[in-house]
Amino acid sequence: MERIFWKAGTFEYPLPAVMVSCGDMKNSNIITVAWTGILNTKPPLVYISLRQSRYSYEIIKKTGEFVINLTTTSLVKATDWCGVKSGNKVDKFKEMNLHKDKAKFVNAPLISESPISIECKVKEIVNLGSHDMFISEVLSIDVDKRYIDKNGRFNISKCNLIAYANGGYYALGKKIAKFGYSVKSKNKKRKKT
Repeated sequence: MERIFWKAGTFEYPLPAVMVSCGDMKNSNIITVAWTGILNTKPPLVYISLRQSRYSYEIIKKTGEFVINLTTTSLVKATDWCGVKSGNKVDKFKEMNLHKDKAKFVNAPLISESPISIECKVKEIVNLGSHDMFISEVLSIDVDKRYIDKNGRFNISKCNLIAYANGGYYALGKKIAKFGYSVKSKNKKRKKT
């Protein structure tokens, strides 16, 4: 295989495209973030990375909390709009006709239209250069009950989640395999005929 080499940069795609809500039920903002992910299981830790110049940066730094709201194909316009508009000039909830739900453990609002909202408490802020990483503990995962199946499990395939890659938004596809399938399928005994 012939390869082309580019200069070093950020090119680990796809990434989740999430809307991070911050502030409180009265004075809140939404920032779109693609630099987010899981850091640890016990305790459950996640991160978001923000530029210090972003309006939400100071809000999150001051309050020490935020909510990661997963986004869907029906939220793609709001996701993009909340990423290019500044919260110091517009009310993003109002402009995008998004609704606030009260969180259980943090003052920041959940976005009602999001299928999953993750309540986060900042544990540490790490300066990385262009961005600061907010390492945060997950306090609660709030799931729209429409996506819970009859066995009480979350059915992610019904959400129509989106991802971000190289300047574009993409709908996530169907499930193609289950974790561990490659090992489990080899260990199955053949039925006698």
